[in-house]
Amino acid sequence: MESVSSPVKKKAAERQHRAEVLLAGEQLRLRLHDGKLIKDRRYHLRTYPNCFVAKELTDWLVEHKEAPDRETGIRLMQKLMHHNIIHHVCDEHSDYKDARLLYRFRKDDGTFPLDKDVKVFLRGQSLYEKMVSIEDSILKAREENEVTYQRTVFGCELIDWLIQEGETESRKEAVELCRLLLEYGIIQHVLNKHHFFDTKILYQFCINFRRRRRLTELLSEEALRSLPESPDSPFCLRKLSSEQSASFHSVQPAKEIKMVSALRRSSVTSLSGASCSYFPSPPSLGVLPSIDCNPKSVLTRPVTTDELLSPGAPYVKKTLTIVGDSVGWGFVVRGGKPCHIQAVDPGGPAAAAGMKVCQFVFSVNGMYVLHLDYQVVGNLIMTGPRTLVLEVMEAIDEQMP
Repeated sequence: MESVSSPVKKKAAERQHRAEVLLAGEQLRLRLHDGKLIKDRRYHLRTYPNCFVAKELTDWLVEHKEAPDRETGIRLMQKLMHHNIIHHVCDEHSDYKDARLLYRFRKDDGTFPLDKDVKVFLRGQSLYEKMVSIEDSILKAREENEVTYQRTVFGCELIDWLIQEGETESRKEAVELCRLLLEYGIIQHVLNKHHFFDTKILYQFCINFRRRRRLTELLSEEALRSLPESPDSPFCLRKLSSEQSASFHSVQPAKEIKMVSALRRSSVTSLSGASCSYFPSPPSLGVLPSIDCNPKSVLTRPVTTDELLSPGAPYVKKTLTIVGDSVGWGFVVRGGKPCHIQAVDPGGPAAAAGMKVCQFVFSVNGMYVLHLDYQVVGNLIMTGPRTLVLEVMEAIDEQMP
């Protein structure tokens, strides 16, 4: 049976490190939006949207103990620049300077480069979120050589699931996808001895997508590989309480709209060759923030699925057909079980189709989603077709809860 060669292992480790940088950068971006460090700024009679001042950010990093000193903070931001996560608003400076200069996250202005590495990472992230969000997940704790590994799956079982869920059309295509995920350090054999095979060999996800990252981890690849699982890790098989999953701390809806509008579908290009079918339209990294980064709910009280579906409930179902434009669909979904519409861009396709804040998402492209949280629903939307068909439920008297 084919083993994993040293060059493959080395390359997978490098790609895994880049994935950690992407996750840490996205978590930082959402925290800065939440803390109002990112905002529209005016300089020399010109307004630059969604920017931050380098000196202010360095102050923030030290103040929030994300960096022990200014020099480390500068190195951290330079790391994000090197990975094309942030850039100077006019691209006049290739380095991060601790001065009153304006920088911006590429996710906020639609210039984030979706190369092959990023697309594979987003694909793996989407599959992982889909797996861990269902009640009877195929990812389980299993033993191998008297050692228990969390979130594992047998190779043949993963192939069956990919075909059953419509993620791939054939076993050959599913195997090619899984081998690609292994080569990119997203999954691996639990003992890191074998490549991927469609047999009863045990594999696990290597990347903990939901763990809260500390920025200083990015300065050491060895530290990233040896990090223990945190209590918030999905690898610990720990379920969030209903109170946690329904709580929000956030930016204003207007700011959230700007973030959504900045995600340009036009920048998405499919991979060449046999892999192109794996990546229809990659989901945004923004659907995976930690709980502290989520926006405050627009709902004045929680609403349960049973309440929506109970006979005689004061809710009506509507079908919305939304054709995405060059920058997306123009709305934000938040919450879970059921999800709700958090914000709508008044000039976007969703608003034109009749979408309103506080509507509850009943189905996405024919798939019932009242039992899913916003991360899974967001992935379904972002990985689906450009023309989006949503069924939503809203209060009959338009007095939203």
